[in-house]
Amino acid sequence: MNVMNYRGYSARIEYSDEDQLLIGHVAGIRDVIGFHGESISELRQAFEEAVDDYLETCRRLGREPQKTYSGKLSLRLEPTLHASVAAKAELAQKSINQWVSDILSQAACS
Repeated sequence: MNVMNYRGYSARIEYSDEDQLLIGHVAGIRDVIGFHGESISELRQAFEEAVDDYLETCRRLGREPQKTYSGKLSLRLEPTLHASVAAKAELAQKSINQWVSDILSQAACS
């Protein structure tokens, strides 16, 4: 998956063969922000303009713009899995939080 980042927002990028355009959609918020371009530089410019326009529209409406994920994730685990995770983290000389973050990062980036 291809991703662009700007002002704390991330967008997933796809190619539309039918339209012969690069298409982008801001991810991680409920509001819909889309943009497109014929080249990477055009797409980048359209992305930045779309985010800036979204933030300006929210300001004009007196509404807080939606933020992307906070970085906090709460999980409920079976006690045996929790114990196994704690043991793996301890063996790696990491906190549970750091160990889980490292594992999820490896899985998400592969």
